[in-house]
Amino acid sequence: MTFWSLIRQRCWGLVLVVAGVCVITFIISHLIPGDPARLLAGDRASDEIVQHMRRQLGLDLPLWQQFYRYVAALLHGDLGTSIRTGRPVLNDLKTFFPATLELAFCALCLALLLGVPLGVLSAVYRNRGLDHLVRLLALTGISTPAFWLGLGVIVLFYGHLGLLPGSGRLDDWLDPPAHVTGFYLIDALLAGDLDAFINAVQHLVLPSLTLAFVHLGIVARQIRSAMLEQLGEDYIRTARANGLPGYRVILQYALPNALIPSVTVLGLALGDLLYGAVLTETVFAWPGMGAYVVSSIQALDFPAVMGFAVVVSFAYVVVNLLVDVLYLWIDPRIARGGKR
Repeated sequence: MTFWSLIRQRCWGLVLVVAGVCVITFIISHLIPGDPARLLAGDRASDEIVQHMRRQLGLDLPLWQQFYRYVAALLHGDLGTSIRTGRPVLNDLKTFFPATLELAFCALCLALLLGVPLGVLSAVYRNRGLDHLVRLLALTGISTPAFWLGLGVIVLFYGHLGLLPGSGRLDDWLDPPAHVTGFYLIDALLAGDLDAFINAVQHLVLPSLTLAFVHLGIVARQIRSAMLEQLGEDYIRTARANGLPGYRVILQYALPNALIPSVTVLGLALGDLLYGAVLTETVFAWPGMGAYVVSSIQALDFPAVMGFAVVVSFAYVVVNLLVDVLYLWIDPRIARGGKR
């Protein structure tokens, strides 16, 4: 099987995943008890007004017709109109997506910067004090709920110590930088606004650390496992027998080979962070897609909820595809063998 044949096979699989997400999300959204038309019209609205709203929203149609209209619109890039905001869902998500992506990227960078060295040290000092400490930290990160950790750091660093802001992307007295990318850090640097950049970094610290701590354990455990496997290989023993320094054996030989099987886990962590940002954004009042979809769920805004699920699922499968391409590029033996 050639490289491109394998990529095409992956693409078809990803299309099926997105299609499955659309079906499941549509069914679950319509199983939620409640009437969006009644919620939108108000409690004091008459039955005639509610029925008019239902006809206007297409909620009076059979489910199969609603699904057909939804899929037809989706194929044309139309995610529908939000019941709550009255704007196209795609425009809403374009507004909120940069904030979520900025938070997820910062959290991923922190998880990698901390998790990879901890995983390497844990493998090098296997079954010693440092190894036990790293494994305990990894287990704590995996088991700690993000919303509980978020509330804890807000109480400590914002409530008691007053060191860092507890919510939002910028202080109220600062104007957002001119919109270029939607990332406040990049836009502030492009505008030369140092005050906005520093303030944006301060607001990012607590939510990104909270989100990164959960995935730090996954990264550290994966790197530790891969490093232990590499340290037991013959080429490592040969390098040591030839008198190479220990740090060179670890960094130049063992670590690059340990990163190859870890690429999939590290890459898909970004997709997990996009979903995991929902709770974190709610706790920190972060104006991203997570806060948007929570408000939409509370308002029974079906188009917004389904649009969020489709966009994030699409981003997840695109990351999955990019990870597969990177994996095949790093290790061409996979393409020759036709499987991992």
